[in-house]
Amino acid sequence: MKNLRAILLLFVANTISGMAQGISMLAIPWYFAREGHMDQFVLVYILTNVVSFIWVPVAGVLTDRFDRRNIFLVISVTGGLVLGGIALVGHLNGGLPWLAVASAFMLTFFNYNIHYPNLYAFVQEITEAQHYGRITSALEIQGQVTTMLAGAGAAMLLEGTLDGHLNIFGILINVPFDIEAWTIYEIFTMDAGTYFVAFFVLLLIRYIPLVTRKVEAGNIFSRLKTGINHLRTHKYVTIFGIASYAVFVVVLIEGFFIGPLYVNNHLMASGDVFAASEMYYSLGAITSGVIILRIFRGRYGIAGIIGMTIVCAGVCVILALTKSVALFYFSLLMLGLTNAGTRVLRVNTLFRVIPNELYGRTNSIFNMTNIALRIVFLSLFAVPFFLKDNNVVYMMGVLAAFLVLATAVLLRYYRKFVNY
Repeated sequence: MKNLRAILLLFVANTISGMAQGISMLAIPWYFAREGHMDQFVLVYILTNVVSFIWVPVAGVLTDRFDRRNIFLVISVTGGLVLGGIALVGHLNGGLPWLAVASAFMLTFFNYNIHYPNLYAFVQEITEAQHYGRITSALEIQGQVTTMLAGAGAAMLLEGTLDGHLNIFGILINVPFDIEAWTIYEIFTMDAGTYFVAFFVLLLIRYIPLVTRKVEAGNIFSRLKTGINHLRTHKYVTIFGIASYAVFVVVLIEGFFIGPLYVNNHLMASGDVFAASEMYYSLGAITSGVIILRIFRGRYGIAGIIGMTIVCAGVCVILALTKSVALFYFSLLMLGLTNAGTRVLRVNTLFRVIPNELYGRTNSIFNMTNIALRIVFLSLFAVPFFLKDNNVVYMMGVLAAFLVLATAVLLRYYRKFVNY
């Protein structure tokens, strides 16, 4: 395989920064849930998505225009400096105002907006076409192993050890030491440090592009218009790209907003349960990354996406109707399996039908529809009714209905997708 060393170094850098980011992005929602300020956090999350609606298409254009390794270098330095500055304020003052914590969340989220499109576009650029499936599966496995480690780390850092016990996968394990819970700014300090470590790993990457990129002249708006025009002339790619994103919409809302609220208000459990659920999510995603392309090959991938969207809807129903930590863990396992499975199959399908020089822009347009849907749902869920007592279960019912609708769209155009 060509560019193998570059791909391996990319995986290493992604793992180093991804673990600390994962811990931070678990710690921040739990910080707001524990303090009883999810009403503030939902507004922060809505604002984050509104700004992302503007930032995502710009990120897509940047991904198609500039050297993708250099983009990773810039966001690594920027993330390290800004998050390090926030952490320094916390160390100097012995604490952080909630707005500073919210700023760290927004920074990391905006980083995700450019990191993942750039990652997949970079991999497509330096990988032979026959290896796309293997590499996207490997990326999914690597990302979820990192998330699993982040979940284990978060379980330790959010709550510390509980009378000499550590919660790993919901099982209390005896440990011969005590760990005190870290403050939020101490977690941010670690996160900032990993950005800089990732920067130096990325500096080592050398590669030969395997795809000829046609760098288009013009400003951001004219370049974005090219991506829009491409999707207009390929209607079924557009419908597939949007409808197949439904599971990801649900997972992002559950992971950052509903999850901590569900654990705190409905299950009445502690932060280590929330962190352990992320481990189960990652275990499901890793399993999916290993087996998904073995089960759904070629054009069967679209059938796989439809099946997993239905399963995800069923998971939402289970969460709405039950109150069990064990079922919560099982549900997160299935969410991980369905989200990772649909993402691998979806990316593999889009790689085949979208030119590399347009991938960043077209993917950013799909991301914009994803963001618009999240804004709609989060605005609905910001209504005080949903934040009272355990009314979080009604959020799951709404999301289940949305997934059923997405499944209906995919089924309606299934033949068109397969024969495209």
